[in-house]
Amino acid sequence: MPGPISRLLDPSRIVLRVQNTRRTAALNEVARVLVGHPDVANFDGFYHELLARDRLDTTCLGNGIALPHARTEHVKAIVMAVGRSDSGILFENGNETVRLMFMLGTPKSKPGDYLQVVSALCKLLKSPANREAFLAAATPEEFIRTVVAAEEKLLASV
Repeated sequence: MPGPISRLLDPSRIVLRVQNTRRTAALNEVARVLVGHPDVANFDGFYHELLARDRLDTTCLGNGIALPHARTEHVKAIVMAVGRSDSGILFENGNETVRLMFMLGTPKSKPGDYLQVVSALCKLLKSPANREAFLAAATPEEFIRTVVAAEEKLLASV
């Protein structure tokens, strides 16, 4: 059974070489992979709310990781895109260089789903070994396998 993170991942929505080093341009580059997602009812609306949320307060979690997100009516179910940057993206508001971002869109009507996913992500990202594996994955498919392995290891330790 897939874990709460791996079930949201799709190889076509994982950008392993984000080209932009500026925050807004990098957010746009990663968000674009959600265009046409069956659960994104209005991409422009979702993206606008994502940017507004990101301006409001930093979405940096530390360790070079950011969690840009929006709770919005523009998605029908929780959606995720992943972006990874070798050179890093400067998130000025968190004064941090981000190498890995997990972008989330969640329906306003389901705050529980959002909290479950964020909690699961934080548990996975707490481990330096997991973070290194996520940064080292060579393909989107390998990235997903790495997440699955990390989720399985976490379940086994509970």
